[in-house]
Amino acid sequence: MPIKSFRGLMASNTIDTISLHTNNGATGYRIIKFEIMSPDASENIESTMKIYKTPQTVTNDDINFSDNTLLAAAIITQSATGQNYPEDQTIIFDGETFNQDIYITLAGGDYDASINYYIELEQFKLALDENTVATLKDIRNVTG
Repeated sequence: MPIKSFRGLMASNTIDTISLHTNNGATGYRIIKFEIMSPDASENIESTMKIYKTPQTVTNDDINFSDNTLLAAAIITQSATGQNYPEDQTIIFDGETFNQDIYITLAGGDYDASINYYIELEQFKLALDENTVATLKDIRNVTG
């Protein structure tokens, strides 16, 4: 299966869109790698990055695993001096199949900063029934 990778540097309190949709929805994707990194070691950082299946209008640092539109979440903390806390990350992602665009949000806590991200998606052909299920889930998530 082909692997598609995406990377970027996001400013705090912004939303990025990764365009994946096709006319027929027959291409499926699954996250296989999600990594984040500070742009440099000289910043205090408390940030949360999340990946969603539906468009987002706000950014925040709340993580709710009950939200069925949330595909992945990452928290990064870093102290410029290492006295408060050393650099630390927690990253969790779901192996769910999707066939539409995904949306990345970045929000800061007490210390917000720009954050780099790197995402690898496994790309594969969806059977007609898989395509229908993925599309109906997306429609339900947008309208629900």
